Amino acid sequence: MLAPSEEKSDVSKDRFSEELEQVFGHFPRCHMKNLLGDFKAEGRENIFKPTIWNECLHQDSDENGVREVDFAISKKSGC
Repeated sequence: MLAPSEEKSDVSKDRFSEELEQVFGHFPRCHMKNLLGDFKAEGRENIFKPTIWNECLHQDSDENGVREVDFAISKKSGC
């Protein structure tokens, strides 16, 4: 899967997010999953550190960065 860059339309970003949701949906909910890759995202503000630590080259988040963190947070399981 290829993540759309920041300048792409919201439609293409939403389509990517839906595809990512489908892929994650194929795995059991309580199994550990690691999501790795270049999501063409930027940002490492302090509020995101519990999710992404310091693993970003950019200081400020762009829309793709926020989408990536939101997805990761939404997948945290209470198992």
